[in-house]
Order: sequence, then structure tokens, then C-alpha cells
Amino acid sequence: MSNRRRRGLGGGAAALVLASSLAACGSDDGGPPTLTWYTNPDAGGQAEIASRCTDAAEGRYQIETAVLPRDAAGQREQLIRRLAAEDSSIDIMSLDPPFIPEFAEAGFLAPVPEDLAERVTEDVVQSAIEGSTWNDELVAVPFWANTQVLWYRASVAEAAGLDMSQPVTWDQIIAAAQDQDVLIGAQGARAESLTVWFNALIESAGGHIIEENSDDPEDITLGLESDAGRRAVEVMRAVADSGQVSAAFSTENEDASATGFESERGGFQVNYPFVYARGLGAVEAGSLEQSVVDDYAAAVYPRVDEDTPAAPPYGGINLGIGAFSENVDFAYEAAECIVSEENQAFYFVNDGNPASKASVFDDPEVLEEFPQAPVIRESLELAAPRPQTPYYSEVSGGIQREYHAPGSVDPDSTPQTATEFITAVLAGDQLL
Repeated sequence: MSNRRRRGLGGGAAALVLASSLAACGSDDGGPPTLTWYTNPDAGGQAEIASRCTDAAEGRYQIETAVLPRDAAGQREQLIRRLAAEDSSIDIMSLDPPFIPEFAEAGFLAPVPEDLAERVTEDVVQSAIEGSTWNDELVAVPFWANTQVLWYRASVAEAAGLDMSQPVTWDQIIAAAQDQDVLIGAQGARAESLTVWFNALIESAGGHIIEENSDDPEDITLGLESDAGRRAVEVMRAVADSGQVSAAFSTENEDASATGFESERGGFQVNYPFVYARGLGAVEAGSLEQSVVDDYAAAVYPRVDEDTPAAPPYGGINLGIGAFSENVDFAYEAAECIVSEENQAFYFVNDGNPASKASVFDDPEVLEEFPQAPVIRESLELAAPRPQTPYYSEVSGGIQREYHAPGSVDPDSTPQTATEFITAVLAGDQLL
């Protein structure tokens, strides 16, 4: 495997200053305008797509990229501050889906033209459409869609007698891990990854973190105290108490889960598709045996209950067009180019980020690089977004506080205390 999928780091503030200067010089000399695309850090794929779409524009405009901070909260903060000041230099934004309702509700996103909305949602997995929608309207353009799958060592599952050709439950995973004395990887850190895990559990149990949404935070009704909410807590606690998680489970993030999976005790983990590329990279670097990666296999996310399909996490990046851009029409034309089937396939292979278009998963080069592509597509079709609300930061922050550490949650008390706390935060009576 080449190094092309290895992820790079971005340089926030300096890149943003550069972007402002680039945008300012757009058409002062009568030349074509420069569109600034604010991107999340990656391995260079978005910059390459910007170059491709600049060429496709044939001189009518050019696209420059400016890299935002690495973490999603930092990306949100940078963009919110600029958009609140009606910054016209923001033409295109790579947005984390949970923040899209907040941007839309604040009037920071230019309306998506109706004809373009039809084109950019054609053949797109449903979870990506839902993640780009607010108040029943498409407000962003689906770009790439991420999801977690159940990674497992095929030899471990076979030795435990676990039939992976059928959907499996968390209870079965725990039993198999105990039988073989291997690790279960999940993200127990007090971070956004904990909200991702809990949301997947409650959605898989048939419930929702938010049962009734509202533009008024005091009218939001939470679903944490439902049967599904309590069942999600039971599973979270069962995993934490299984004896098969790492000693640092309460601080475990996605990279730590992948590290445990690569170890001699690797058995099962829920994690993103990057796990496979990371394993191949470790083989190339000489730090992992090829036989270990050859034992990797993937299945759809575990079920909470045997008869209820799983609702895996949904993530990724969608494109928002700045409401204060002086080149909205060009920006939407550029966005349509960015999310073309060809560019999504390139981005999948180059950066390891799955496409939102279902047809891309049949691309021969994608299948060669990612044998798990059909499982990823199936997972995306089942995936459920995190709560869509302009107050997502408050809700997620409350989840992270009240459901951490996973080994301390209690189905008889945590849902109630979490509901009381988050409700108070939404009402302005408590601080996170």
C-alpha cells in the first residue's frame, strides 16, 4: 500500500489568514473569482479535488483550499465566528453533519437550488441525505459518508463458534470475547466519540436521544428515559464490565481501539473504515505482520436486541455554501463538481473516506483497495445520524458528562440524571 491514504494535520489560524487574502484578490484585476473552500484536515484529497474542479471550470473560477483545525469543535468555532461577522470569504465549507442544523438555523448557509438538490441526492445513501437536511429541506450537499462497522479477527470468531454470516448482538460479542479472552474495542473516552457510541446504541434499540425536536431549546423532549434509553445503558455497562476492555477504556478513542485490535489480544472492535488502511500501513512500516491484517474481517454493527436491526453511526462531511459569499452560484457549481461520482471514488481510494453515492462502492478500484466496501455501504444504508438540533453542542456535551465513565452508568439512574442535567442546560439554568 502507498502512503497516499495517511492522514495529514492542518494548520488552523495561518491557513485561515491565507484564505482571506486569497479570496480578497479574487476579481480585483478583472480576472476569474477565487472560491475559498474551508476543509477539514485530510491526506490531500480535497486539495486535489479542488485542482480538478478548477480545471473543469475552464477559467471561469478557481478553487483554493484553507485547512481548518483538526477537531470538529475547533472547525465549528472558526467558521461560526467568521460567519457571525458575515465573512464573504467563506464560499464552500466542509461541515461535520451534527453542526449543519445550527449553521442553517442561524442563516449561515445559502439556500440549495431545487434543481441542484435533486441532482446531488440522486443515488446517495439515505443517512447522508438525512445528515444534510434540516426542517425537511436539503441545506448542504452530501460529500462523503462515514460509518462504523464491526471489525473482528476471523480466527477468533471461528474459534468462539460465532457465525458472522448472520447479524450478531453485543451480548454475543461479549460472550465470544470472554470465551477467547480477547479485547472488545469501543470508544469510552469523554469525547464526541462517546456520544457516537451511545447514539448508535439507543438508535439500535429503537429510540432516540431527542424524541421531539424544537427550535426553542426549552421545548426539546429527550428520549433518554425510554426503554430504548435504558437498554442502551445496559449494553454500555455490560461492555465496560465484561473484563474484555482495555485498562484505559474510559479514555479510549478510535486510535486506541485500533491499537488494541492490532495487538496479540485483538478480537473485536467497533470503528471506522480507516482501521484497514491503518493496518496495511503498519505492515508496510514493519510494525505489524501481514498475517494479522489477513485475519481482519468486517460485519455490520452489532445489534442491541436480536430481532432489531442495528443503526450504526453516521458521520462524514457535507458541503455548505456560505450565505455571505459573493459567488454563491459558482460555489454551488463547484460543489456539484466536488461530489461527482468520479471525485468521490478518488477520495475513497486516496484518503480512505467512503462515498455518499452508493454506486461508488461498486467501483473496481474501490473494491480492490477496500474489500469491505459492500459492508460499509450496507452500514451506511442502516446508519442513523446523531441528534439534529441547533443545540447539538449542549446535548452532546451533556451526554459526554453524564454517561462517562461507561463503567459507572446505571440504567435505573443515569437516564434520569442525564435528562435533568441536559434539560437544565438547554433552559440556561446549568452550564456544561
